[in-house]
Amino acid sequence: MANLLYFASLRETLDSAKEQLDLPETVTNVAELKGMLSDRSAIWKASFSSDTSLLVSVNQKMANDQTEINNADEIAFFPPVTGG
Repeated sequence: MANLLYFASLRETLDSAKEQLDLPETVTNVAELKGMLSDRSAIWKASFSSDTSLLVSVNQKMANDQTEINNADEIAFFPPVTGG
């Protein structure tokens, strides 16, 4: 099972910090995972739409939509860091 982690405002919006998910065979990269998660509800769709500037890491290394994933991975999603 893949370990999914949600950080900062994303965690608050989704009301979830983490989950374990058995990835279907059709989900082989980050973009496909985002698509699957966005199908859950309107809130998830807004959070994972292609319009959002969501950052992702796979096994604690920065990744992009084309990064391959599998059930042994830790996949973390977080909004860009801002500050003043």
